[in-house]
Amino acid sequence: MATILIAEDEKNIQLLIQAQLKAFYEIIVANDGLEAMEIIETTHIDLLITDIMMPRMDGIDLVTEIRQSGYKMPIIMLTAKQTISDKRTGFHSGADDYLTKPVNYEELILRVEALMRRAHIEVARQIKIGEVILNEDTYMISKNNYGIELPKKEFALLFKLLSYPNQIFTKNQLLDEIWGFDSESGEDTIKTHISRIRKKCEIFEEFKIKTVKGLGYKGEILV
Repeated sequence: MATILIAEDEKNIQLLIQAQLKAFYEIIVANDGLEAMEIIETTHIDLLITDIMMPRMDGIDLVTEIRQSGYKMPIIMLTAKQTISDKRTGFHSGADDYLTKPVNYEELILRVEALMRRAHIEVARQIKIGEVILNEDTYMISKNNYGIELPKKEFALLFKLLSYPNQIFTKNQLLDEIWGFDSESGEDTIKTHISRIRKKCEIFEEFKIKTVKGLGYKGEILV
């Protein structure tokens, strides 16, 4: 599993980013640039997400030192600054991407995935939730020595919902994503599959699929 370092001095933002990414990646956090640099010098990091405004060493100085030291990992900068000159400074220091606050976390996930692909970093096709592992290659959900295999559509539906915790998906969105735009399946198909998933996965207390009345469904992480 790829390792992401988050350098961010605001605890709430640090925790929110960590919550969005921890199912897919190993996460390490640093509270400022100096701490981040110390981690990079002793630990393999596949991607860095860094704020610009931090104590002791800010994000610009951190990225500059990283590049001068020869480290090649992809870097995403987060900042409240939105002017072209601010972005130019960030990119010139060696950042690969730039995202302004408040952060859209779905967009952050997409940008992380894109940078990982460009850097040819292999991302595990699995979600880990506590002791539970969802393996996209085998359609297996396992915990310790217990495991179940789901049919392809059921697994894809569950994997989609748990890939974006707490994000609501309409039935039509899920139909288009899992069954395809030209599918003749209707909303009852989603309802049936959700019911089957809940029954098969009730043993796993680490997550649940919640119905949002009048809107659709969302995955909830309970650990």
